[in-house]
Amino acid sequence: MSELPEGVQRIAAALLAQGHPHAPVLLDDAARTAQQAADALGIALGQIAKSIIFRRKADDLAVLVVTSGDRRVDEKKVEALVGKLGRADAAFVKEKTGYSIGGVPPIAHATPSVTLIDQELLRFEEIWAAAGHPHGVFKLSPQDLTRLSGAPLADVVVAVP
Repeated sequence: MSELPEGVQRIAAALLAQGHPHAPVLLDDAARTAQQAADALGIALGQIAKSIIFRRKADDLAVLVVTSGDRRVDEKKVEALVGKLGRADAAFVKEKTGYSIGGVPPIAHATPSVTLIDQELLRFEEIWAAAGHPHGVFKLSPQDLTRLSGAPLADVVVAVP
């Protein structure tokens, strides 16, 4: 078997260090979007924990919102919790997290970020998150996500009609 990509190795080490029972897996096809990941895993779109990065204007910190794949982040709700947000371009995401867009995991970032977890993920017993590479994912529960990230659950998504 070929060696895991460097980003996936970092996630595997972080998960192992925290006693998480599920190691990252590499998918045959890239899963840069929540829909691609859900299709590859044969699960509901909502079971994908997608990582959305914003730039906090006050201090240039990365703000990570981990949301259910079938939901859209409500920036006004996030701003009410963490302050004014700006767009995070690909270079900012790579610099702050250590990962490229399409493979940003919810843990083990290069620099500390402000993290919020979408409470909508609690609808599922099992979720999957990116593991540091467009082909890498790992299995966890919403409770694992809060434990591994140390981040709070919050109402951060657009209301579903």
